[in-house]
Amino acid sequence: MEQVNPTRMELIKKRAQIRLAEQGRDLLREKMDALIREFFRIMTNVSDSRGKLEAVADSAQRSLLIAEAVDDPVTLKSASFATKRRISLDIRGKNIMGVPVPIIEKKRFTLTITERGYSPIGISGRIDETAERFETELDLIIALAETETALRRIGEEIQMNRRRVNALEQVLIPELKQQAKYIKITIEEREREDLYRLKKVKRLLQKKKQKGSEVSPQEQD
Repeated sequence: MEQVNPTRMELIKKRAQIRLAEQGRDLLREKMDALIREFFRIMTNVSDSRGKLEAVADSAQRSLLIAEAVDDPVTLKSASFATKRRISLDIRGKNIMGVPVPIIEKKRFTLTITERGYSPIGISGRIDETAERFETELDLIIALAETETALRRIGEEIQMNRRRVNALEQVLIPELKQQAKYIKITIEEREREDLYRLKKVKRLLQKKKQKGSEVSPQEQD
């Protein structure tokens, strides 16, 4: 045990530290409960988005395979190069219970035929369908990136809060209580010893007083 000064002031200090640590533990528990609720809410959205993304990705891949099998490879390749472009995203942040998470500005990457950069003449509907499905897949990937990042950061915060709660509950608070108990017992033992000494001194003084008040018959004569 850490060396402590067994005084009443130290006991008051330890009790105040215990109350503060317990309040901190309770606040961390409340925060962790709120984060867990938010975690499961986002996780439901992530699960739904993943399922939708898998379905769209499978559909886009099938459309591409059909286009590759039926359409002219040169035409397909030219169309793919024409639609190639940079993707720019505007990202800002927000806090969820003190946890910074990204917010990606919702932009749709699904384009019309005239916006894709190639001439609709000589391009089959299969190629247009393939482009549209891959653009839809891209929209879902970006949305999923936002929610999965938020989910990961909230999960990390939950783990960190759990470690803090455990440290308070299993280490700090029991140690402070043990120190307070040691101080209290030491003070009580000291008070009993002081009371015993006071009683002993009182008895000695009473005996001395009685002896002083007793006078022999010879001394009276």
